[in-house]
Amino acid sequence: MSWNIASFEQELLSFLPPNEPLTQTVINAMRYSLTAGGKRIRPLLTLSFASLCGGSEAAAMPFACAVEMIHTYSLIHDDLPCMDNDDMRRGKPTNHKVFGEAAAVLAGDGLLTLAFETVLSERAVTLNGYEKCVKAGHLLSACAGAQGMIGGQIIDMESEGRTVSAEHLAAMDRKKTGALIKAACLLGCISAGADEPQTQAAARYAECIGLAFQMVDDMLDELSDEATLGKPIGSDKKNQKSTYVTLLGLEECRQRSISLTEEAIESLSVFPQGTETLISLARQLCDRKK
Repeated sequence: MSWNIASFEQELLSFLPPNEPLTQTVINAMRYSLTAGGKRIRPLLTLSFASLCGGSEAAAMPFACAVEMIHTYSLIHDDLPCMDNDDMRRGKPTNHKVFGEAAAVLAGDGLLTLAFETVLSERAVTLNGYEKCVKAGHLLSACAGAQGMIGGQIIDMESEGRTVSAEHLAAMDRKKTGALIKAACLLGCISAGADEPQTQAAARYAECIGLAFQMVDDMLDELSDEATLGKPIGSDKKNQKSTYVTLLGLEECRQRSISLTEEAIESLSVFPQGTETLISLARQLCDRKK
């Protein structure tokens, strides 16, 4: 498949509502975080699995945009003083530092609701049909809600100042980080009308790279620097959080992330061809420096 971040970002912004004098603050705050950069991993996963399963990238695009909106909203809220209290994100001031806390909360809320408006938009329905759009909306809400990302966030907050097990961390990360990554992969499958073996392979790939991603994140919080990451380092230590590094050590984390990455790649063996993008992405995420 072809992948151009700049083109994707134009698609993403096309779903933003127009500026109006009385609501422009929240629209500008939503746009600020949507255009603040990032690796755009989740939409790439959606479009890659849609293509791999024989679907259309154009049809999967609204689903890809929706999952990135939810990811962006989660970052806005994560950075708030009542959560992680971070001042920088991707090398730029966090949303609440620019627009204030109230506007940042509303910008996050606006992106969350816009995601579902996008999944159920006329464009999405025309390209995918009602049944696929309803299925996509149900999956996305489940993975973003209390049984998914939000559930993982509350586990994370309530784990601060405590020593928890590696199994506890894995359960948290399957929700907080892994659920939305899994949604991204499965949204591509839904759009393409993938069969059960393809869907199961996508789910396993997502589970493996999601856990590996978090392990690498924990290592970077110890080893990297603020200029490289574009956000403060040592925040886990500051917030007294147990991490894979504190529980397992750096070398064990590294070995586990490599093993999970190889398992993710192996899960793609059900596809006869066209897996190069997903194989490369899995390895890039494991080897990343930011």
